[in-house]
Amino acid sequence: MTIKRLDHVSVVVDDLAAAIAFFTTLGMTVDGKAPIEGPWVDRVNALENVQVEIVMMRTPDGQGRLELTKFRNPKLVAIEPAIAPPNALGLRSVMFAVDSVDDTVARLLANGAELVGEVVQYEDKYRLCYMRGPAGIIVALAEELS
Repeated sequence: MTIKRLDHVSVVVDDLAAAIAFFTTLGMTVDGKAPIEGPWVDRVNALENVQVEIVMMRTPDGQGRLELTKFRNPKLVAIEPAIAPPNALGLRSVMFAVDSVDDTVARLLANGAELVGEVVQYEDKYRLCYMRGPAGIIVALAEELS
């Protein structure tokens, strides 16, 4: 048996409004919002008294989804360092294909994001960069050069 598809990626955030604004600026739209709690959430998370608010964001093509999760209870657990370097273990970034890296970087910078390194070109195929948004979220941007 194989998987059917990648359904969504979940990102825990401390400022839900800032995360929504960041991904809206990137071009995603809100697909739904809901408070989530109850015994099933406690069991699936192996935590007690979970209370979260989730917002599902959708890519313009309708295929990709990102779940933004704000924990109301239990409190967020800080990790050190809070802004992990690119070589830290674990999920580092989510990559989005964009029409223009320069335009997307400019829009995100104007809304408080920061460029992690530089915009670079990989051979004659792609222009790439990493951007850091709210809660240290890193997104990779890729512009195909045809």
